[in-house]
Amino acid sequence: MPDLDAAQTLLRERFGFSAFRPGQAEVIGHLLDGRSSLAVFPTGSGKSLCYQLPALLLPGLTVVVSPLIALMKDQVDFLEKRGVAAARLDSSVSREEFLRIQDGLRSGALKLLYVAPERFSNERFLARLKELRIDLLVIDEAHCISEWGHNFRPDYLKLARFARELRVGRVLGLTATATPSVAADIRRQFDIEPAAHVHTGFYRPNLFLRATACPPARRIALLIKRLRARPPGPTIVYVTLQKTAEIVAAALVEAGFDAEAYHAGMEAEAREAAQNRFMASPDRVVVATIAFGMGIDKADIRAVFHYNLPKSIENYAQEIGRAGRDGAPSHCEILAAGEDLTVLENFTLGDTPTPEALDGLVRALLDGRPAGTEFDISGYELSQTHDIRPLVVSTALTYLELDGTLAATAPFYTSYQWQFLRPAEEILARFDAARQEFLRALFAAAHAGRLWHTVELAAAAESIGCERERIVKALNFLEEKGDITLRATGVRQGYRVLQPPADLGQLAADLARRFSAREQADLARGAAVAKLLSEPGCLVRRLLAYFGEELGRDCGHCGACAGDPPVSLTRPEKPFALPAPEIVSLREQHPAALATARQVTRLLCGLSSPALTKAKLTRHALFGALDSTPFVRVLEAVETL
Repeated sequence: MPDLDAAQTLLRERFGFSAFRPGQAEVIGHLLDGRSSLAVFPTGSGKSLCYQLPALLLPGLTVVVSPLIALMKDQVDFLEKRGVAAARLDSSVSREEFLRIQDGLRSGALKLLYVAPERFSNERFLARLKELRIDLLVIDEAHCISEWGHNFRPDYLKLARFARELRVGRVLGLTATATPSVAADIRRQFDIEPAAHVHTGFYRPNLFLRATACPPARRIALLIKRLRARPPGPTIVYVTLQKTAEIVAAALVEAGFDAEAYHAGMEAEAREAAQNRFMASPDRVVVATIAFGMGIDKADIRAVFHYNLPKSIENYAQEIGRAGRDGAPSHCEILAAGEDLTVLENFTLGDTPTPEALDGLVRALLDGRPAGTEFDISGYELSQTHDIRPLVVSTALTYLELDGTLAATAPFYTSYQWQFLRPAEEILARFDAARQEFLRALFAAAHAGRLWHTVELAAAAESIGCERERIVKALNFLEEKGDITLRATGVRQGYRVLQPPADLGQLAADLARRFSAREQADLARGAAVAKLLSEPGCLVRRLLAYFGEELGRDCGHCGACAGDPPVSLTRPEKPFALPAPEIVSLREQHPAALATARQVTRLLCGLSSPALTKAKLTRHALFGALDSTPFVRVLEAVETL
């Protein structure tokens, strides 16, 4: 078994580093000794090396689970430049690359495979992994595993079960933000010994942390004042809403700053261009929602401002962790207003599905389906039909899997699209008469658009009189030969019923209670932010204490240590009146989208949902009419109508 001496040699010869960073050698030592480990390191402190180096010393495959395609691509590029056989499986991989990866897995030539957590919902992928020797399973952003963590992702919940099924040699969890309770949850799920939990500490002496009370009407002026007073350098301004990003960015440009917005509502190409400009600039300001920052490796960020309150202390720690990675002094400040608590709470409350919606979802999935029944669903269609956000639908399905009610089988596509790269007659001329007849029928079954031909697989298979798999195989063959450009569309996920519930209504009620508990946990995280800012004493010391770390002294370099008073986040109780006649009229026009009091409250508080979007009510004058009023108060008023 290789040891730390071999790791030290490889560190120098393959990766070009003379010494390990704090914590790296300890984690690598646990893995080389055959023990699973949890590494809780600050953002930018070298977590990736903790698995990249052992992967080269262990004989089998290392599988890395990451939610970020861009980060996976960067990691694979980094490793390939150092002669390491690494690959990633994600939605952007071509069929030719996919086949090359499969060959590398079969031959054992591939050392590291990066995958998204959703990949484990594919039975065929799991079957392939079961044929391989997996010495190390790496869970990046491991806090997503914990249902009670700040950034829960439903597909992560199933990874512990897959680790046992695949009989992996050891597991490494990586995160920059884990409270003691979340870390304990991760260790419990993966049988990680407390001694193998390596926490290097969050303390960053080069960061000046400050929180300043500021009414919403004065925030742009204060932000401009702060930016003009700062040393030059790249700056991130975090906001909660997409429209706020646009408004603040425009105000900064008008004030003479090199600034632009970044948020999930922008086209992917526009977001990538904005990120590239920020990465290349010595003094650019990006005004962004939390969609910006994951995987950003820019060492010289000089300031991080929170124009709105962060949604949790974990988010706050992660976001300020992007500043000053070069060790130079950097400024991190929250422009705090109590009104932001209302926005954060409203988002949480607006996401919670109604009991009626969950009951409809459960019945659509399970009513009349005995054990052993296989079926498929579209998460998008379920979301639209039952007015539940897609992520919440995924969470509900994950709960049903973990409870032993359902098992995921494999995703598949309902349709394919292609563009001809050669004339159809030229393609057909290469085949014998029988294959020509089949391809002519396939081409005729497709709908010809301006650029793309679209074929619905089930309908085409029935009209041609063949198996669906033959069509897919033929199209993939034509793509391999350079005849067409091919893309799959309309993904559906397969499931098998394992244990039908005796009472569907009770199952729906159990799901409702589970989502209610999640809602309360999310609300508590927002309250923890308010508590952090409103209490007296060193801000850095209290932030570290939240993560179970005791500094042992005041930091001497935060706003509180410099004499700033605690921030009081008061929310004035503003009177409001429901536009009752308009609501009644609108409900008559859109009975499905506004069937429940909670749906009407979402409309008034400006919280989009699948039904509101489909009915185009997000463009209505009432959408967001009460967006500064607490969701609970609006809901109580609506329920009296």
